Amino acid sequence: MNPAHPYDLILFDLDGTLIETAPEIADAVNDTLRELGHAPASEQQITDWIGHGTRELLLQALAQAKQSAVEAERQSSGFAAIEARFGQHYLQRCGSRSQLYPQVRQTLDALRAAGVRLVLMTNKETRYTEAVLQAHQLHAAFDRVVCGDTLAVKKPNPAGIQSCLEQFGVAPERALFVGDSSIDVATARNAGLAVWVLPYGYNMGQPIEASAPDRVIDHIGALLAPAPALQF
Repeated sequence: MNPAHPYDLILFDLDGTLIETAPEIADAVNDTLRELGHAPASEQQITDWIGHGTRELLLQALAQAKQSAVEAERQSSGFAAIEARFGQHYLQRCGSRSQLYPQVRQTLDALRAAGVRLVLMTNKETRYTEAVLQAHQLHAAFDRVVCGDTLAVKKPNPAGIQSCLEQFGVAPERALFVGDSSIDVATARNAGLAVWVLPYGYNMGQPIEASAPDRVIDHIGALLAPAPALQF
């Protein structure tokens, strides 16, 4: 137990929580659509698809562009090649238009200095997560990174959180999940964790307050408030 902080372990979502990534994700999606001869999607539409991983986002974009069903695109024999091409575009775009949200780096550094274990938990696939973290020199901030393809399941399944609780020997009441979407809230609830959310991220076009998190915070720096202010 860390007497200097009410939590021994804090798990963070990535897109829309720590880093604003939507602009370059949209660029990569539209690079792919244009290459296939389709009209580009709007950046807002692509932003609203963020949350379930880039594969699901790409399927949504293809289905809209072709006026087809997502499952039809998933079963298409050509999807693997399209996904590979998207991957090339996205890896080239990583770091081009994304940016850390205010106070992120300073807050992560301060939490680590206080002895809090930090985990990044995202549904983004590993190769893209690593590229984004490298672009922003953020990989060293975390004790563990759990991506959408790290385990057999991903958020909102609680397996990733449970694995981290076991690895670091932390009880659920001493852990906190910080995210920006209903998926993050559901993940935390499924694992029995408290969950705080940022209102400026990607929640599929819905107000995050509707997900009933324990707390909505204006910025990541709120995690450094004095311990009495963290009680809810």
